[in-house]
Amino acid sequence: MAKIEITKTELVWPGKYNEDGTRKEVPRVNLPFQVIETVNESRATREAQLNKPISLFDVYQGKEGDNFAEGWKNKLIWGDNLLVMNSLLERFAGKIDLIYIDPPFATGADFSFKAPIGNLGSIDKSPSIIEEKAYRDTWGLGIDSYLVMFYKRLYIMRELLAPTGSIYVHCDWHVSAFIRLILDEIFGGNNFRNNIIWHYYNKYSAASNCLPRAHDDIFFYSRNRDLILNEVRERRDKAVKQLVRVNVDGVLKNARDDEGNLMYRMSYDKKIDDVWRIPQLQPASSEWSGYATQKHHDLLERIIRLSSNEGDLVADFFCGSGTTLAVAERLGRRWIGCDLGRWGIHITRKRLLGIDDCQPFEVLNLGKYERQYWQGVTFGKDKGSSINERALYEYLAFVLKLYGAQPLPGMTYCHGKKGKAIVYVGAVDAPVTINEIDSTINECVQLKQDDLHVLGWEWEMGLAGPNNDVRRGGLMHDVARRKGVRLSLFQIPREVMEQQAIDKGDIQFFELAYLKAEIEKSDKSTVKVVLKDFVIPNTNLIPNKVRDKIESWSDYIDYWAVDWNFQNDTFIHGWVTYRTRKDRKLVKDSDTHTYERPGSYRILVKVIDIFGNDTSQAYDIEVG
Repeated sequence: MAKIEITKTELVWPGKYNEDGTRKEVPRVNLPFQVIETVNESRATREAQLNKPISLFDVYQGKEGDNFAEGWKNKLIWGDNLLVMNSLLERFAGKIDLIYIDPPFATGADFSFKAPIGNLGSIDKSPSIIEEKAYRDTWGLGIDSYLVMFYKRLYIMRELLAPTGSIYVHCDWHVSAFIRLILDEIFGGNNFRNNIIWHYYNKYSAASNCLPRAHDDIFFYSRNRDLILNEVRERRDKAVKQLVRVNVDGVLKNARDDEGNLMYRMSYDKKIDDVWRIPQLQPASSEWSGYATQKHHDLLERIIRLSSNEGDLVADFFCGSGTTLAVAERLGRRWIGCDLGRWGIHITRKRLLGIDDCQPFEVLNLGKYERQYWQGVTFGKDKGSSINERALYEYLAFVLKLYGAQPLPGMTYCHGKKGKAIVYVGAVDAPVTINEIDSTINECVQLKQDDLHVLGWEWEMGLAGPNNDVRRGGLMHDVARRKGVRLSLFQIPREVMEQQAIDKGDIQFFELAYLKAEIEKSDKSTVKVVLKDFVIPNTNLIPNKVRDKIESWSDYIDYWAVDWNFQNDTFIHGWVTYRTRKDRKLVKDSDTHTYERPGSYRILVKVIDIFGNDTSQAYDIEVG
């Protein structure tokens, strides 16, 4: 093994260097983003922007005039932040004015939160598989794996920061000593600005072998010597007597009265220092989202006011329930947020929708491109656009094994068998189509097999319905039933791409949920949507404490929205409703919508359930 040469003071841990003594490189991957939703923007406005030469990812450069450039939309991204930040580099390197991150830093971290159930209160929701995966990736090997996670991401964050940009890293006593050294290495000790102490007043502690811990550390670093740093003041509890100072030819001097006596004033405000006395967010607050780790909005407001100006770009790559984004929105900043948790993305979207005059924003992911990347890394995909036969076989065998099925060679469509059920596995980079399922059903008939399980990442629109009796599935279920085949559709979970989740046996394939809605016309061009039913087929996978509180199908629904003119692309919110902490009732009738022109339209209805999963159904109508 080659000798590792260390030429400066740095923190070293197992895995930082290769066996030949070279430093391990941070992976570089540039994947295209998929815009899956656009919120607070009409389809007409979106299409007008798309017809202009400006890219949806172009960053507004100027500071004069309108702070929100034509074509810009804030971005909420669901996915692994390492891949997300890599993919942002092409457009956003050197463009982000402020980054705040609050990565998981407690070895006993609690990812559970209060999940509201219908009109009936709430339950303690355990962490999802993917949230546990993120935790295991962070702490699976103790502090070593945490440092690997943090180091790789911090390197990319520095590249994303603008020349006058700053980063605030939130941590506590578990890792603060390690994080400070890594920040010094990546940003340079000369760019360290402050170790901010967030003191959350009197915090109860039952510890008998140490003093009560009542503060977190927030490390403040800049990209360079020149930085944005605004003056922020706070109010004292008591007024303080201060000398009155006046500016004389650029020099501050003591003010005197006509008799030459020094002048004083009583002042209640002062410039903030590096000890911030801000309470922890309490469940009674209107801002409370149910996340135990949610930070106080006053804390984020102070950071954003200090190190950014109106119109600047603020990012949070561990955005959780979205406090940074919500505060940035209220303060007129542009923002980018990212999180791995499906429920966190959903809660953030709801918080933003609750802000008056919220600017348009997009919900994005890396979708099929992330899966293609994973497929290539895992199964040796060729550098070309197609996957070779051996790699395809390995992919199918891999998914079948995770599903508990055995390969079934020699068939065109039937890939495996689980018990008495035939199994079909959808492609990584394409939705499962109606034709695929129909062909697989026909092959089952030839084999005299009457049970078919189809596993898919994505699904062709219309495949799962609508049906008069949604509790019997969708239209393809009827097609299969008429041919004597029982059809079940299962979602391939994103967790199959995570080795940690596989090693722990966390992979679960959930059967697709189904919704039923009716389109009611009040005249030739005016319609509304009425939600009629929602079914989660396999309730055995739902914890008993949840099922015991369910009184109606609507109790499973937290949010639903309508795109009045869906064009098989991005879902455009035309109407939306959702439960809030104060109002737990679910509206089942949408507002009316009037079409300006007669013709054929496709209405897409999207439901998000209490677990953060979304289910969509399309309805084709004629108006005019």
